[in-house]
Parts: sequence; C-alpha cells; structure tokens
Amino acid sequence: MKMKLKDIVYSAPSKIHGTGLFAKVPIGAGRYIGTYEGPAARRNGKYVLWVYEEGAAPVGRSGRNLLRYLNHQKDGNAEFDGFDLYALRDIAPAEEITFDYGEFEE
Repeated sequence: MKMKLKDIVYSAPSKIHGTGLFAKVPIGAGRYIGTYEGPAARRNGKYVLWVYEEGAAPVGRSGRNLLRYLNHQKDGNAEFDGFDLYALRDIAPAEEITFDYGEFEE
C-alpha cells in the first residue's frame, strides 16, 4: 500500500531557511517520497520546480503540496526524477529533507 505524503513528511521551521520539510518516518535509500504537485508554471517564482529534459522545453510546476518546503543543500539527501522525489540515502525521522537546486539556485 502506498503511503500518503502527509504520513511520510511534515513541515516545520528549518535551520537552513524558513520552513523546511522533515521525515516523519524512516525513509530508506532509493525510496519514493512523493510527487511535486501543482499547476503548470509560466514563469519562475517561489515554490516553482523546473524539470529539464534534453531536447524538450523546460516544464515547471508551482508547488501546492508539502514538497514545496524542500530547502537547498549542496549534498542533499534526496533528488528529483522528473517531478518524483526519491531518497539518495537513509533519512532518519525528524531529519530535514533537502536537494541540490543546482545552478538555478536563488
């Protein structure tokens, strides 16, 4: 049975920046965490995630679920495959979940 995002993560104040996303339960390396959901973005802004695929125009979503609270960390513990987020390593309960924004960091 697939767990709901709210059963896996929660938002709380972050030491990195503003509000962050934290593990509610242990998350094993390689585990699917959730999908970045929201309407199509027409321009960059707060909570917009852009997906770049070779030979295709970038596609953006304006985050509306808990994943919008992900913060940047150069050596993040999660990464996106398209709009799906996966753990790069084991993530402990109460640990902040982060990913590398890459060269588009603001």
